[in-house]
Amino acid sequence: MTSWSHPHHSSPRSSQGSGGVSVARKICYAVGGVPYQMTAAAMGVSLQIFLLDVVKMEAFYVSMILFVSRAWDAVTDPLIGYLVSRSNWTPIGKLIPWTVLSMPFGVISYVLLWFVPPGSVSQAFSVPWFLAATCLFETIMSCYDVPYLSLNMFLGGNQRDRDSATAYRMSVEMLAMLLASVIQGQVIAVYNTEKDGACQQLDQAHEISQSTASPHAASLHETRKAFLTSALVMGALFFLCTLVLLLGVKEQQSAPCSLQKVQVSYLTSLKLLVCHVPYRRLILGFVFTALAFQMSLGNFALFCSHVAGLGAQFQHLLLLLLAAASIAVPLWQAVLVRIGKKATVIIGLAPFIPAVIITACVPTNLSVFMIMCALMGFSLATMFLLPWSMLPDVVDDFSTRNPSCKDLEPLFFSCYAFCTKLAGGLSAGISTMTLHFVGYRAGACSHGDGVVTALIVLFSPVPIALLLVGMFFFRSYPINEKQRSQLQGHLTYLKVSCQSFHF
Repeated sequence: MTSWSHPHHSSPRSSQGSGGVSVARKICYAVGGVPYQMTAAAMGVSLQIFLLDVVKMEAFYVSMILFVSRAWDAVTDPLIGYLVSRSNWTPIGKLIPWTVLSMPFGVISYVLLWFVPPGSVSQAFSVPWFLAATCLFETIMSCYDVPYLSLNMFLGGNQRDRDSATAYRMSVEMLAMLLASVIQGQVIAVYNTEKDGACQQLDQAHEISQSTASPHAASLHETRKAFLTSALVMGALFFLCTLVLLLGVKEQQSAPCSLQKVQVSYLTSLKLLVCHVPYRRLILGFVFTALAFQMSLGNFALFCSHVAGLGAQFQHLLLLLLAAASIAVPLWQAVLVRIGKKATVIIGLAPFIPAVIITACVPTNLSVFMIMCALMGFSLATMFLLPWSMLPDVVDDFSTRNPSCKDLEPLFFSCYAFCTKLAGGLSAGISTMTLHFVGYRAGACSHGDGVVTALIVLFSPVPIALLLVGMFFFRSYPINEKQRSQLQGHLTYLKVSCQSFHF
C-alpha cells in the first residue's frame, strides 16, 4: 500500500515512514489499556458481592447504585469525548495529557470505592457514599479511557497497523483481566473463609434458617482490609501503566489541511453519529453482545456458589476462562485477516450459546464446567477484539462521507465506550433487582429455589436471547472487506489532495 508523508506533519492515518508503527510503540499503547480493564474487571467480579455482603446493603440499593452510575456515564462519556475533540495541541499531544492528568484522581477515587467508612452500617450513610464514589470514579475513568481509546487513530500507520495495535491492546487487556481476577480471587477467598467460619458457628448453635440467616453479626474486618489492599495494589499498577503510555507512545498530529474543515457543535456531532448507518448497526450489535456477556459473567460468581456448588473453584474457573480468551485473541486476529472482520465476529460469538446451555444443564460437573469455560473464553475474545477492530473502519467511512467534519474521532470512541459501561450497568442493575424480587438476602448462608432458578435464567437463557439480537445487527453491518479497501484508497486520495493544498 502506498505510504504518504509530509516533511513537517504526519497524518493520523498515514504510514509512519515506510515502516509503519513499531512493535514497541504498539506494546506501550496496549499497556495503557490495563488500568481501565483491570479496574472494570475487579468491579465486575467483586463490587456486587462487596456491596451486598460486606457493606450489607439491600439488593434494591445496590441495583440503584450500579444503574445510576452507568446512567451518569450516559451524560459524561459523550460530553468528555466532545471536550477532548475540542482540546488544543500540547507538546506531548492532544489526547495523552488527558490520560496523564486523570491518573492521580483515578487512583484516589478507586481506593475510595472500596473504603468502608466508620458508621457506614447505616443505609442512610452508605448508599450516598458509595453512589457518589462510583459516579466519581466512572467520570474520572471516562477522562482517562476516552482519549486513550481515540489514540488508536493517531498512532500512525495504515489499517493493518491499527488492527495490529488493537490486537496487541486486547491481548494485554486480557492479561490485565487475568491479573485482576487473581487479585480479586484472593480477596473473595478471604471473604469465603470468614463467611464459612461464621456459618459453621451458627450451624453448630442451630440458629440458621433457609434464606434468612445472616452470619455477619460482626463486621468482616479481614475482608474489608483485603478489598482495600487490592485497591491500593491496582492503584500502583494504574500509575506504572500510565507512565509507560506517556514515555512509550508519541501521538501523531493531524496534517493541518484546511479544505473546508469545520468544528460542529456537540448536538450536531451526536446527530451525525446517530445518523451514520454503519456506526448505528455496529454500536447496536456491540451493546446487545456486551450486555449478553456481562449478564452471564456478571452473575458467574453467584452461579458458581449457589447453583453449581463450586464456590471454592470460582477463581480457578475464572482464570481458565480468561486464559482461554487471552490465547484466542491472536488466533482470531489471524482469522480476521484471512476471512474478514464481519464473518469472524459471527463465527466467534456462536460457541458462547452451547457453552452456557451445557453449563446451565449440568452445573455441578466440574470437568464439563471447565471445558465450557474455555469455550466461553474463546467467544469472549471475539467480543473484545472484533467490535473495537471494526470501529476505526466506521470512522474512516464517516470521514469519506463527511470530509468537512473535523476531529470527531474522540466522540466516536467515547460513545462506543459508553455503550460498554451502559451494558455493564444494565446487566448489574437487572440482575441485582431480579435477585431482590426472588428473595436474595445479603450474607445468607443458603438460598431457596427461587434464587437458584433466577441465577440460572440470568446466566443462560437471557444472555442467549441478547446475543442473538447482537449477532443480527452484526450480520446487517454494511462494511465488508471490499469496501474497506475502497475506503483506504479514497482516504489516500484525500490525503494527497490535502498535502497538495498545503503546499
